[in-house]
Amino acid sequence: MQRDEDEFEELDRWGRGLRDSTSGGIFEAAYRSWFRVEWEGLDLVPEQGGALLVSNHAGMMPVDGGLIQHGIQEETGRLVYALAHHGFFRFPFMGRLLNRTGTVVAHPDNAHRLLREDGRFVLVFPEGEKGPVKPKTERYKLQRFGRGGFVETAMRAGVPILPIALMGTEDTTPTIANLHLNGQNMPITLNSLLFGPILGAFAHFPAKIRARVLPPVYFEEPPEQSSYPRSVLMDQAEAIRGDMQEALDDMYAARESLWLG
Repeated sequence: MQRDEDEFEELDRWGRGLRDSTSGGIFEAAYRSWFRVEWEGLDLVPEQGGALLVSNHAGMMPVDGGLIQHGIQEETGRLVYALAHHGFFRFPFMGRLLNRTGTVVAHPDNAHRLLREDGRFVLVFPEGEKGPVKPKTERYKLQRFGRGGFVETAMRAGVPILPIALMGTEDTTPTIANLHLNGQNMPITLNSLLFGPILGAFAHFPAKIRARVLPPVYFEEPPEQSSYPRSVLMDQAEAIRGDMQEALDDMYAARESLWLG
C-alpha cells in the first residue's frame, strides 16, 4: 500500500515536525498583527552552522521563545530549537506538542548534539526563572546570568553565542505589584486583575515588540574540553549581559510609546 504523504508528518530525531513548526495559524497572526514584531540586525545571523541564541526573559507565560523561534525561521530560513525544563514534558500531550514545535528537554547533552552534531540554532534564556518573576522596579533590567553555564555550552560545542535583545515583552503582561511568599517574589500583573489568574496568564496585551540581534560572540578556547576555567566563563557571561543591557537601555530610550514601539 502506498504511503499517503499528507497523512503522515515527517519528524526529525528530536520529534520536530519538519513541515510544521511555529509557522501559521494563530501564532502567525499574533506575531504579525498583535505583537507586530520588527527585527534589527538580521544580517548578523550566521547563515550556516550551529549557534547558541541567548535573550532576555520576561512576562507571565512568556511568549519570547516562540517569537524568536518563529521570527528567525521566517526571516532567515534557519530553524531554532528551544530548551525547556523537563517538568513541562510531564503534562499529558504537552511533551509531544513541545517536541513538534522544536522544544527539547533542557540537558547539556541535548544542547551539545543540536549545536555540534546537527549544526542547529539553540535558544536559551540565561536569566532562567528570575526574569519572569522579577519585581516591577527591575523592569527591563537583566537579572544575573548564573555562573556562565550557557557560555560553557557554546565553548564545548565550538559555536558562537548570538545575543538577542527584546523590547516590549514585559509590556504584554505588565507587573503592577509584587507579593513575597516564602521568600519568593510573586508578580501581580494587570492581566490577572482584569481577566483572572488563569486567563490572565495567557491573555497578553498587544504591545509592540522589537528584536535586536547583536554581533555574534566567538571564543578562542578549543571545543570538546572536559572543563573550562570558571573565571573565563563568568567574565564572558557578564560581558554578554552588559552588551544586552546596553542594547535594552538604548531601545527603551528610543521607543515612542508602549503600544507603538
